[in-house]
Amino acid sequence: MDLTFSPEHLAFREEVRAFLRDGVPPHLRAKADVDGNFEMSEVMEWHKLLYTKGWVAPHWPVEAGGPGLDVTRRFILVEELELAGTPHLSPFGLAMVGPLLIQFGTDAQKQRFLPKILSGDEVWCQGYSEPNAGSDLASLRTRAEDDGKGHFVVNGQKTWTTYAQYADYIFCLVRTDQAAKKQAGISFLLIDMKTPGVEARPFLTTGGTPAFCETFFDNVVVPRENLVGPLNGGWTMAKALLGHERTLIAAVGQSARTIRRCKRIAAATVEGGRPLLENPRVRDKIARLEIKLRGLQMANYRAVAGAQLGKAPGPEASILKLRGSEILQQSFELAMEVMGLDSLSWFNEPGVVPPIEQWVPSAFNYTRATTIYGGSNEIQKNIIAKLILGLGQAS
Repeated sequence: MDLTFSPEHLAFREEVRAFLRDGVPPHLRAKADVDGNFEMSEVMEWHKLLYTKGWVAPHWPVEAGGPGLDVTRRFILVEELELAGTPHLSPFGLAMVGPLLIQFGTDAQKQRFLPKILSGDEVWCQGYSEPNAGSDLASLRTRAEDDGKGHFVVNGQKTWTTYAQYADYIFCLVRTDQAAKKQAGISFLLIDMKTPGVEARPFLTTGGTPAFCETFFDNVVVPRENLVGPLNGGWTMAKALLGHERTLIAAVGQSARTIRRCKRIAAATVEGGRPLLENPRVRDKIARLEIKLRGLQMANYRAVAGAQLGKAPGPEASILKLRGSEILQQSFELAMEVMGLDSLSWFNEPGVVPPIEQWVPSAFNYTRATTIYGGSNEIQKNIIAKLILGLGQAS
């Protein structure tokens, strides 16, 4: 398997880097330089700039409004965006429900929703997890009952609905057959967040960010035409949604940028009259982490090379998710360690610590969730054991 980039792909990387040098507004670049937290308005500003460039949905086909980039160009674009520290676009419309509608949506659903997802005129959130349905998602209890008049009436609660307070629509897994067991009675619905009876209640993370919400549905009336796929076929929709762009979940660029920040902090921190970066133990920890990241990067390249040859994503994506989330967490743990007492500063006003350190503690807290969302690491280990190692199968 050839893991080298072709001259055409290298030229595309240079095109992306040139765009990032010239196309990032100064106020966004200033925050990116210190890896700051972007407000939702800044995220949507960057969304619209990428939309104008034609790169907001690199994995969408041309017929759906995408740029028609091949797998490797998509990977290069995302990697360079991560390395540049630009705002992370909301994935719920672009990377989740959009591709699902392209694959399973009706013509009317595609015409109604896809253009506004691309342009950023409508923002989406995800309604999957519930207070008693996390990793065991099939035990969800939010129900949607057919009123016999062309509508569903939805009642229940979703939790961990990221940035639901800003969303125009939510895609939900709901139970439409109360008698069916587990996955068999679940459907996939699109719900307007402005519908009477929908309420999103934000709550703070331990890092002080309003990232998550609890979302409640009280007799919410949803048109039947907002059902995606067949009635009681929502589990198939959910599995298809989780399969999109699995080679991009390793967060290699984000981890590389965090390790780079560790070096910058260590170089600026003096201990015993010398920069902390000269401390052999600190250098050893940085080197070990970089070796781990390089191994992950090569595994990611193998996945990209296979996808470029037409190989469908397989259980190896679980390895990327598992190791990627662990290395990202370890990168922020190291940043907190080299910051010392400054690492306890996340609820202070700006200016208490240097700008390069200001957002580290908040990000450290937020990334504790990386081993949970997108399929917990325990689930990924089960997938690896069963589908790669063949454990637990009849001999």
